[in-house]
Amino acid sequence: MSEALPLAETQTLELELPSLPPTRLAVSWSGGKDCALALDLLLDEPGIAVVALLISVTEESERVVMHGVRRDLVAAQASALGIRVVEMLLPSRPSNEIYAARLGVALEALARDGVEEIVFGDLFLEDVRAFREPLLAARGMRGRYPLWGRDTGDVALDLLRRGHEAVVVCADPEKLEARFCGRSFDAGFLAELPPGVDPCGERGEFHTFVHAGPRFAHPVPVTVFAPELRDGFWYCDLA
Repeated sequence: MSEALPLAETQTLELELPSLPPTRLAVSWSGGKDCALALDLLLDEPGIAVVALLISVTEESERVVMHGVRRDLVAAQASALGIRVVEMLLPSRPSNEIYAARLGVALEALARDGVEEIVFGDLFLEDVRAFREPLLAARGMRGRYPLWGRDTGDVALDLLRRGHEAVVVCADPEKLEARFCGRSFDAGFLAELPPGVDPCGERGEFHTFVHAGPRFAHPVPVTVFAPELRDGFWYCDLA
């Protein structure tokens, strides 16, 4: 019978498993607070690589769809974040068919770059999510929704706690007076919102532009102009 080796002489075999490549993601980016918070939460997770910000820009005005922010300001955000921009050009009032076709072209380009998931800052709009999912699946992609189902009041406070700084750039005049447009998105703004207005503007009550935050290498300096009524919404131009 062989003698057992002393404990000090025993050897433990350690197998090194090959590390998996990171999941490549693109963020659907409007320049506003919800997508910024979604990106912030994503970058806390291991095993991912955010390789692009996908933005929708109107062909006529060269501004971000709905938010009305100039495309060069979104480019400045991307530079501060160190992430490249992929633009999807749209007419000012695209039909669902045109939107789907243009989005499909953008998704195919991202898929060729190895992107597996598109990240959205949506909170609870089921119809919007249902519209997107088949478009993603047709390109072998998945949607990821880091904020989905969370209480919108908690989301707004979480954004402020994490140090994001944003300005309100667009407001629905049926829900908010002009004085809300151009203000900082902060505790004072939230406290003054009329009853029934979502704290994150998830029903389109208002939109924002984030000019500083924990993932920005430096703030994006902006000058805020007085609100003006355009295309049925209050807009504050930024420069």
